[in-house]
Amino acid sequence: MITLHHLNNSRSQRVLWLLEELGTPYQIECHQRDATTQLAPASLKAVHPLGKSPVIVDSDHALTLAESGAIIEYLISRYGDYNWAVDESAAEYWQYRFWLHFSEGSVMPPLVMRLVMNRIKTAPMPFFVKPIARNIATKVLNNFVEPNIRSQLAFIEQHLQAHTWFCGARITGADIQMSFPLEAQVSNGLDANEFPAIHRFVHQCQARPAYQAALQKAPGYAYVCAPTP
Repeated sequence: MITLHHLNNSRSQRVLWLLEELGTPYQIECHQRDATTQLAPASLKAVHPLGKSPVIVDSDHALTLAESGAIIEYLISRYGDYNWAVDESAAEYWQYRFWLHFSEGSVMPPLVMRLVMNRIKTAPMPFFVKPIARNIATKVLNNFVEPNIRSQLAFIEQHLQAHTWFCGARITGADIQMSFPLEAQVSNGLDANEFPAIHRFVHQCQARPAYQAALQKAPGYAYVCAPTP
């Protein structure tokens, strides 16, 4: 039996979605962020030394596994009853591997840095430090973080303009992996006129019955987007 250790408003939502898509039996253990710090609770440290989510425990195979990309590949490899991966002989194989790694390797770091810099700008601090800290945070955002985010979004948008899913006409694990950063962007006000393909991708992910079933298992997900009018 698989146990998913799920943290609210985190990357584990996409693992929950994949488990629903695969239809393999699982159970869910829900953990809640600290309301003040937004950090994961200490209860996750008892599951995995990193104390973060997602983590799965596969008791049938004596395996505890962290990192959403590794978890997605494991679940598809061991429990996939649909071809959620791409065969090595297929032309799209390296695109599949690229998007699996791109999500966490390139897309998420500047998004996390944006979150940190914005928190620095609003954090309480001595009055004589405030203008210096805020000026540094603004410069980092304007000169590095935001240009990187926009460059990546433009690249993704161009790709999705030509593809229904990231690897072509059918959904794969790469779409599961790429869903989290893109739905976070869309739900936070990404311009639909400038990035229509990204909006379309997010809405088609969230419209899937398995995605909706995952929401029922862990309600209150902050990155659910309003249906396209």
